[in-house]
Amino acid sequence: MAGALMCGVISLAHAQNASPKTTKPTTAKPEAAPSPAPAIAGGAEPTLIGQFGTWGAYTATPNGKKVCFALAKPASSKTNPPNRPRDPAYAFVSTRPSEKVVNEVSIMIGYALKPGSDSTLEVAGASYAMYGQGDGLWIKNAAEEERMVDAMRKAADATVKGISAKGTETTDVFSLKGLSQALDRLAQDCKR
Repeated sequence: MAGALMCGVISLAHAQNASPKTTKPTTAKPEAAPSPAPAIAGGAEPTLIGQFGTWGAYTATPNGKKVCFALAKPASSKTNPPNRPRDPAYAFVSTRPSEKVVNEVSIMIGYALKPGSDSTLEVAGASYAMYGQGDGLWIKNAAEEERMVDAMRKAADATVKGISAKGTETTDVFSLKGLSQALDRLAQDCKR
């Protein structure tokens, strides 16, 4: 499972770094990540360094570049219409010191997103607009990311809403229990 998760993390970073789309906001943080195949071949198997509530803290070194991330599955998921099939969803908070990326939030939503649709992450009464690419979501306004992570550290849960390419509406609720401790552990293990 850990290998598949690392592939997912790298796939998210790779998808975000793909050729720019007109819907991709200019405020997004630039990313450069290796493609999944070389990362796995380069011994990038992630290591679980701690489990904190629902959040696992992992490190990996694809192609010699350290990547640290906290990862959780949703506590609950709903689709409208009900019972529509999809791949598993995951929330990530990633740090990549070689790229000066700290606590970047991304969601692997488990389906191809409807182009141009609105997705949101709601936490502590605030709603953050997310943009999608492939099956990944990132915050539209990168300047709000630090505030969103601070809210996530203190809140009980976060809700992610999206629409699939087939028009299925999804709502995933992620428990944030243990996120703060996982991020603190990653800050120790993933120093710049």
